[in-house]
Amino acid sequence: MGLLDDMRAARRAAGSRPTTTGASVSDDGMVPALLFIPDISGFTRFIQESGSTLAPQLIADLLEILVEANTLDMEVSEIQGDAILFYRLGPPPTVQEVVTQCRRIFLDFQNYVRLVERDLDSELSAALRSHDLTIKIIVHFGQVSVAQIRQFTKLMGRDVIVVHRLLKNNVTGNEYILLSDGYLQTQSAADIARSFSWTRLLRGTCIYDYLGEICYRYAYLSPLRLLLNDGGPDSGSPRGVDGNALKVMSTVRVPAAYALRVLSNFRLRAHWMPGVSGVKYDLTKAGRLGTSYKVNLNRGQIDFQTVQRFEDADRIEYVEKISLFRLFPNSFLFCFIEVVDDQTCFVTLEFRYGYIASQHPLIRFGQRQRMRRFLGHSIRQFAQLCEGMNRTQRLPKKS
Repeated sequence: MGLLDDMRAARRAAGSRPTTTGASVSDDGMVPALLFIPDISGFTRFIQESGSTLAPQLIADLLEILVEANTLDMEVSEIQGDAILFYRLGPPPTVQEVVTQCRRIFLDFQNYVRLVERDLDSELSAALRSHDLTIKIIVHFGQVSVAQIRQFTKLMGRDVIVVHRLLKNNVTGNEYILLSDGYLQTQSAADIARSFSWTRLLRGTCIYDYLGEICYRYAYLSPLRLLLNDGGPDSGSPRGVDGNALKVMSTVRVPAAYALRVLSNFRLRAHWMPGVSGVKYDLTKAGRLGTSYKVNLNRGQIDFQTVQRFEDADRIEYVEKISLFRLFPNSFLFCFIEVVDDQTCFVTLEFRYGYIASQHPLIRFGQRQRMRRFLGHSIRQFAQLCEGMNRTQRLPKKS
């Protein structure tokens, strides 16, 4: 074996690290794998026509939501603009598992878009209302070669080309699941029919250069829009909840600008948020929109990012996006500070969320109540902290 062959063998050995139990490597180095691509439809037009400098950040947030919605324990192979190539080595998941994954991705994506569209009074929300961002999902199963190239894992093989080509197909519309015959042939007809009882599964085919005819079936995701959170009068929210939101209010005897300084000072979070033991952030970026910081809360960690700050003579609005919050994925914390007089303001903390991560009504109710108590303790401690620091003039000049 020559030097080139030795190098190739070493790369195959480094890259063929099965991430799923049961992945068997054939003599030619190929491994069975599920290939799964969620693609943001309307991405290019939105970026070009929105006119918002925040549009790329929104797309980054949406891609992050797709990654967080991963319930099949897949790995990310690559992110290309508006799409993510996920893969899972080994036997294919059941069609019901795949459908559940697709539904989760679609609902998380659409609920987040609705939150931004409804809650952020900006040019970005106006752009969202005039552009229909949505999701299409391609599912394929085949054989891949996994190579480790420095710190990157690269998938190669005919089936990797197939799943990418299937993004360009004959399906009309831009909101659907497409499953190749390569995947469907691993499932029974009865399981497929049962898993798609909520919509119609249609047949399609495409002929691609060098690949030939690729057959698939597809189903529109539009029926799932009935499950999106509208926060209407029939949403089942308990008393004190306006749609998917929890709100607490308090009078704080400090100037409005002072309350904002305390609120936006990351180091002070542990002094007024119950259960917070520490905050990590980049000092050089503190105070800017888009700044992210990590909060150690009880036994876990939650990510916050400042996304909006608006001030006028009578009202201040400060908004943070919350990520990695297991109970309330992809939520927002809105803070409103209204001027009462030169030495007093009225503060509202409003927690807005897309959904609660539980199917059980009692658990969802309990989680809402716990969050409401958390907000109540927070705003009381916030008022005490502001008033105490104002009396002693101990507020740090910078966060």
